[in-house]
Amino acid sequence: MSIQTSTITGCGSSACQCASTVSEAALPTACINGIALHAPGQRPDLATLRELAYSELLRQQAVLAGLLPRHAGLTAPELDEAERGIIETMVDQDVVTPQPTEDEGLRYYEAHKPQFVVGQALHVRHILFAVTPGVNVQALTVHAERALLELSHKGVLPERFAQLAAELSNCPSSTQGGDLGWISPDDCAPELASELFHQKYSQSTVGVHPRLFHTRFGFHIIDVLERRSGKQPDYEEVRERIAALLTMQSRARALHQYMSLLVGQALVEGIDLGGADTPLVQ
Repeated sequence: MSIQTSTITGCGSSACQCASTVSEAALPTACINGIALHAPGQRPDLATLRELAYSELLRQQAVLAGLLPRHAGLTAPELDEAERGIIETMVDQDVVTPQPTEDEGLRYYEAHKPQFVVGQALHVRHILFAVTPGVNVQALTVHAERALLELSHKGVLPERFAQLAAELSNCPSSTQGGDLGWISPDDCAPELASELFHQKYSQSTVGVHPRLFHTRFGFHIIDVLERRSGKQPDYEEVRERIAALLTMQSRARALHQYMSLLVGQALVEGIDLGGADTPLVQ
């Protein structure tokens, strides 16, 4: 049996470090209604390019509204503080933010009660399998799953968790057997806080969780040693907090719709803005 090998070599190969440079240089200049967002051959990273695109969309909208003078050049100008202020005022006037009703507030409270519990805390230890640039995520996941399977066995020794934390964890807590001490929802990443504190099924769970927790840092094996349940406040106690939260969510939706409308009305070239979050709603 012959072994097939790639015949692609040198620049342009997916294995070549300069491949990304070549592909970016080959991309067309991104434009909004014929106005370039960057100089030819100097394409910014995608996040910066999207920010430039949304800024130019808003500038052109302000020009159409007679709030800013027309730009004579073919490349998007850099906005000064006064021009940004004019655009912000325009957006505030154009974007209507519906205010949440009392019924909406009550429904949100009933659906998210764990989110408002005060005084709750967990004594937690963990093993972190960090996802870093270049890491094989699939192999890392298998490695983490094997450790979790071992710790989930009924006959596992109590000290085994601390041993594996010292051997495998990429967190400084590995020197303490993975022990993080007592933590509250504000002490951990939002995605981890949601899993540990805000999900109904996790409200009374103690011991090693049966699945991996995935956060921005990587994969975690979590062991809850002790739990303080905290106090559930009445709706009236968190009414203003919920109203502010729902107003912020409503504002984000309205801004997203506003920017989507501007994108739909413009000739957008060299960049895909479909489904992307704008700087206004991040």
